[in-house]
Amino acid sequence: MKALNRREFIAASVLGTAALMLPKSTWAFARKEQRYKVAVIDLMILKRQKLGAVKLTSEIGADGLEVDMGGLGDRDTFDNKFFDEAFRTNYINELKQYNIQVASVAMTGFYAQSFATRPTYQQMVGDCLKTCQLLGAKVAFLPLGVQGDLVKNPELRPAIVERLKEVGKMAKKAGVVVGIETALDARGEVELLKEIGSKNIQVYFNFSEPLKEGRDLMEEMRILGKKRICQIHCTDEDGVWLENNTRLDMPKVKEELDRMGWKGWLVIERSRDANLSPRMVKENFGANTRYVKSIFQG
Repeated sequence: MKALNRREFIAASVLGTAALMLPKSTWAFARKEQRYKVAVIDLMILKRQKLGAVKLTSEIGADGLEVDMGGLGDRDTFDNKFFDEAFRTNYINELKQYNIQVASVAMTGFYAQSFATRPTYQQMVGDCLKTCQLLGAKVAFLPLGVQGDLVKNPELRPAIVERLKEVGKMAKKAGVVVGIETALDARGEVELLKEIGSKNIQVYFNFSEPLKEGRDLMEEMRILGKKRICQIHCTDEDGVWLENNTRLDMPKVKEELDRMGWKGWLVIERSRDANLSPRMVKENFGANTRYVKSIFQG
């Protein structure tokens, strides 16, 4: 190993001393900064809007959490605990203690509810954007779901586009990007985004969507490009852990994302082992988190 000369030695010493003088929380964050960060979903680890989600995320080994806005049903808006100041304060304190970030805030209620027809959609989305601001998240997740399937229900497109144009304005004002999940292929999503015309509406990409439809995953990512993908659900349907998934070549995925110049959060949604109980959260999500980190942070 090459010995340091005096100037190099002094420079290294100064840098090391400066790092030690930083606040402990800042120093820890700096050491963990990564181009790709890995998160899990509070809903999927069976801790939706529960304080224990933060500690469990740390035990799983993830860097962050996608938190859910809560149930929707027939309410005007989501059943959201994060507007309770005491709960939110305790939650944020847990995030700081375990050095966990909120990667995104999800409106999963729209998987089964109609974004195209619900009269209070602005209140719902507005509450989500406010929650993003309160928790320091830069991405909100909006699935168009079964009732918003633009392949099966193309007649909904005009209403959805007009509503997403309004959501884009709201998101821009809030400093948040809304990531949509649709049933369209990548070319269809590019056209949809052009029609919406807002940089604050992007695609929340999910590896499982093109895979289960028999489309080329790498080509879909290339068509969308790094500027249209705000976040990624780094997952496939349940059955096997990601490390045992033969149709999802994760090293190849990383090569493609590297080539694209993309960076951001990889959020593990599913990919649970069918031979294990869904309640074996640490086993399922711990294994997937370790594997994704070994590829993307190794």
